[in-house]
Amino acid sequence: MRFTLKVFLTAMAVLLISAPSAFAAKKVTLAYVEWDCAVASTNVARAVLQEKLGYDVEILPVAAAAMWQAVATGDVDGMVTAWLPETHKNYADRLKGKFENLGPIVGGAKLGWAVPKYVDIDSIADLNKHADKFDGRVYGIDPGAGLMQLSEKAMEEYKLSKFELMEGSGATMTAALADAIKNKQWVVVTAWSPHWMFGRWELKYLDDSKGILGGEEHIDTIVRKGLKQDMPEVHAFMDRFQWASPDQLQMVMAWNQEPGADPYKNAVRFINENPKLVNEWLGK
Repeated sequence: MRFTLKVFLTAMAVLLISAPSAFAAKKVTLAYVEWDCAVASTNVARAVLQEKLGYDVEILPVAAAAMWQAVATGDVDGMVTAWLPETHKNYADRLKGKFENLGPIVGGAKLGWAVPKYVDIDSIADLNKHADKFDGRVYGIDPGAGLMQLSEKAMEEYKLSKFELMEGSGATMTAALADAIKNKQWVVVTAWSPHWMFGRWELKYLDDSKGILGGEEHIDTIVRKGLKQDMPEVHAFMDRFQWASPDQLQMVMAWNQEPGADPYKNAVRFINENPKLVNEWLGK
């Protein structure tokens, strides 16, 4: 009896010692920038990993540069919001060989400057002629974003001396847009697709004849080196994760704009309403 009890206690001790590492293996960390598309995609990936595969997923909102660096150093497991080939080009080039690109989650992405359709100009080159109507402002997002770097270059190339590029966030940009549209005022904002604002308001991109803001882009999944060996199940899901169309992503983004919306609850709603797509992501 004593021998049996001793064996049992020894086995329990081994289990307790090994338990933390076992639980740690079930922890996944994803980084993202606080863009509406990134919030939607990251929460859907998190929902599948937690609700369908049983992982404990932490999501970390950071600046774009920090997001790429965290994946490259292995401090986080991955991210599903890499805008390529242009928006995040500098980060991808600088950290080449230190991450794994699993490919696009959605195509047809675009960067540019947008105005309401009632604004009577069609190109960036025409902005200076109407600076007073725009109050001399281009409403931007966070200063570390690739779109803002390209927008600064556009300011120079188009010689927009009568304008100031306003730093802010995705939220402040859309707030300025909403306020202007409510009052039927002229406004120009840094914009990207997919984005819920194109579903809410009638907007148009201004023609970028110099191609400063780039052409069509795609949003990719980037993971740390070694994820496939450490967490093959997670790697396999991340590799298969992609939206069936940009419209699906914009739909979830729109849900997230509703009063009192919870992005994670909306992500769970999406995966529950789209079991066939989720099974494809899970390889079933």
